[in-house]
This record gives sequence, structure tokens and C-alpha cells, in this order.
Amino acid sequence: MSGIVAGYGNPKLTDIKKMQKIAKHRGKYNSGIFQKGKVILAQNYFEADKGEKTDWEIPVFIPDDKDTRICYDGQIGNHEILAEQFGIFDGPYREERLLISLYKKYQNRVLVEYLKDAVFAFIISDGEKFLAARDVLGIKTLFYGYSEDKKTIYFSSELKSLLEVTKNVYEFPPGHYIEQDGQFQRFAQLPRMVTGNLEEQKAKNIANHLAKIVRRNIQHRLDLTYNTGCLLSGGLDSSIIATLFNQFNQQINGPEARIKTFALGVGENEDLKYARIMSKFLNSEHYELKINTEDIIEVLPKVVYHLESFDPSLVRSSASNYLIAHHANKQGIQVLLSGEGGDELFCGYDHFKETCDQAIFKEQKECLRALHNNAALRLDRMNACHSIKVIAPFISEELLNFSMEIPIEYKLKQTEEEQIEKWILRKAFEKDLPGEIAWRTKQEFSKGSGAADVLKKYFDKIVTNSEFKDGKKNYQLIRNKEEYYYFKLFIDYFGMGKSVATVGQWDRT
Repeated sequence: MSGIVAGYGNPKLTDIKKMQKIAKHRGKYNSGIFQKGKVILAQNYFEADKGEKTDWEIPVFIPDDKDTRICYDGQIGNHEILAEQFGIFDGPYREERLLISLYKKYQNRVLVEYLKDAVFAFIISDGEKFLAARDVLGIKTLFYGYSEDKKTIYFSSELKSLLEVTKNVYEFPPGHYIEQDGQFQRFAQLPRMVTGNLEEQKAKNIANHLAKIVRRNIQHRLDLTYNTGCLLSGGLDSSIIATLFNQFNQQINGPEARIKTFALGVGENEDLKYARIMSKFLNSEHYELKINTEDIIEVLPKVVYHLESFDPSLVRSSASNYLIAHHANKQGIQVLLSGEGGDELFCGYDHFKETCDQAIFKEQKECLRALHNNAALRLDRMNACHSIKVIAPFISEELLNFSMEIPIEYKLKQTEEEQIEKWILRKAFEKDLPGEIAWRTKQEFSKGSGAADVLKKYFDKIVTNSEFKDGKKNYQLIRNKEEYYYFKLFIDYFGMGKSVATVGQWDRT
């Protein structure tokens, strides 16, 4: 995880420096600015992204071409295979050097042909040409905006940084790239929602292949030379990731090695209870954070500022995420593993159960499209502001494509008593988990941790009916009292202009 700032056309160095300063929290370890021709590129890096600090110039270049530079935030799951294939020597900034080499060889074709197992946002330029791109799900954040005279386009990992130089701001569309001609081009999109190609295969075979993909994703993305922990709610997704992390850690560091796990709850609650069960099962070094209403309310202004959203369900879960990331940072954690993505891929949310079979894949597509300014945004921002890199092994193109071929009845299994969400994922890992964890009913993080009920009750009490009614007249997009409060914080930070349009409103309550 790192911070990107750039300008192309006629950017001012003073503007780029202001933007980079605002985004400093995205990387305090190493930074630099490159200026040539029509471009200024600036980059901030976390140590956990690139390992040992070196004398490399930032933004990164390759030895035979110091004029072509890259600003990059991402993770390429198969980068070692690609690096070997294209002769990219080992060492710091290997993914950056790989991308520059591929760009010089293939130009924008690199996006289609080689970034199938990656989440990314990057900008490459030699001072005349430039290429900016973002992954198909928008897991890595990126925004852009234009100067008043339209002669310069600016880019930044965060909206707040971009607003330092322009109010004419937009979210960079996922699955697109843009070059010096200024035209956005789509290079990838979500899989077609025509599924069921695996209907003739037995559930056991599907489950086994599913488990292999997730295990491989863990192994390709983890570097245990960094102080790594795992978010653990005691739900299915985080428990699977913690289990595989534990297995991989013991494989690398020996059978006595212990992983670190982190759980949070408002007082005593279900998440803490099941996280303890899972921690005991794994013999992990477990860190538990109990909070109260005042703790949540106190951090809400910071949460909205870093999150850049006012959607109630997102802010709720982000408040919990912010607090546990802060706690993990105190323990020296550099990298956190997360189970994000499992619900979207395997129909984990309650509203899937309320949808007829024919519409489920449409619902899945809606969830996946919302990731970029919903759950993925929370995951990025709440950890980045604490200098923590997050790895989400459920998010990969291979797993995305495979999951969309799994028949509906294997994702939502109808029994005599109930409909079981994520059934095939449970079957894939039931032997690796305690039974009470493998078959625990899904709860959203904010609900399981207790934050959801606390915040709803709080804002129903402190925001009067008349105040909300007046607010609704002025801001028709506001849906409830809780959102009204977050919206006021948002516009105090980011204004009422085009920044509001970058916010996704997903709350179904």
C-alpha cells in the first residue's frame, strides 16, 4: 500500500508537493518526486510494500531507462512468475520494474495480457506519454481532476489530496486506463453472469478446487519477513484466512510458530466469543479490543475524513476497522490479513436470500461493482491511515472467475430448516475449522462487533426530527439521521461540489 500523486499537462511543482504532503500517511518510509516534460510524478511508500530501504530513486525506473517512471500502488499475485519470464532481477521495487518493462514492450496491452492476478493503480510516464490505470474491481483507490484551464490532469490515491489543487474531481473508473489523449478506455470488466458451467461436477470436486485457489492466493501474497497479523471476527471468512495463514506460517517458521490475531467488540458480543474459540483452536497470539459507545463516537470525525464517505453502513464498519487497526499498529503490525471479498463471491449477505435464483447473479454483480467505494475503500483507508498494508486473499481474478461458474444451489444451499449462505465455501474448509465456526451464520462486521445498533440508537437520539426534516430539504440524498450526521462531517471536509458524487451509497437499512 502506498500513495500516488501526479500531474500531466502543465502541473505546478508547488501543487504536487501540497498533494503529496496531504497523502503522506500512505507512506512515511520512502518518497520522491520526478519532473520531466509534461509530467510530475510523486510517490510515498510504506516499508511493508518494498522491504529494505535502498538508494533507489523514487518514483522507480529501470536501469536502462531513467526517463520512464512509475507511481504504483498494488499487488501482483503472480509477479514472481512474470518477473522470471521477463528477466526482472530480484530486489526492491520488483513489481514496479516489471510493469515498466511490460509497458515499454507492449504499451497498454500489458493490462489485458499480464495483470490477471493483480489489484493495482498506477501511472507510468516518460514526460511526454503517460498511462494511468486501475484494476477491474477498483480495490486500489485512485481519483483524478482537471485544472481550471483544463490543460492539466491530476491524479491521487485520495480525494483529500486532490482537493488541494482542484474542485473538479472524479473517481477513476475501475477497469479503465487513460493515456495522453485524455480518453478513458475500458480494458476489463466483470465476468459475464452466465454461470453454472460446473453443474455437472460434484460439489466435492468444486470445493477441493476452491480450497486450492485460496491456499495459493495466501502463499503468493504473503511475505512473512514483515510483522503480520490477521483480523479475526470469528466468522467464516476471517477464520478461513487465519487458518491458512497459521498453516503457512508454521510451514515457513516451524510447528511451534504462532500467528497474531485481532478481534474487536462493543462490550462483550458474538464476534469476541467466536474469535476466542478460533484463536484457541489455532493457538494464536490473540489481541482483543473491547470498546464502548464513546470510543466509537470520538473517532467518527477521523473516520469520515480518512474514509471520504458518508454511507452509514460503511462508516459503521469503518469505525470498528479504524479502532482495531490502531490497536494492531500499537503492536507493531505492518501487514494485516482480511477475509474481505468472501461475501460478494459466495452470496454471504442476507439480501441474497431474499432474491430469486434468476436475480442472484445480478445481485452479485451489483455487490462486486460496489466494492471500489464500499468495503474495499474501508479496507484501504482505515488501515492506510495507520501505516498498515492489507492483504485480502479472497480477492483475485482467478477466484472471481471460478466463483461465478459455481451453481447457485452450491452457494445458497436450501435445507429443510434454512437456507445456508456460502455453503460451498464452508464445505471447502469444514475440515480445517471447528464445526461451530464452519457453520456459523453470517453477520456483517459492524453488526457482529456491536457497532451498528450502538450508532443507530445514538443518532436517533441526538438528531431531532425537525433537524433531520430540515436537513432532508437541503440534501435530498440523505436517507436517515445517522447519514445526515456523517454527511455534515463530509461536506465540512470536502465541500458540496463534485466530491459528493464520488461517494457510493450502499446502506440497505
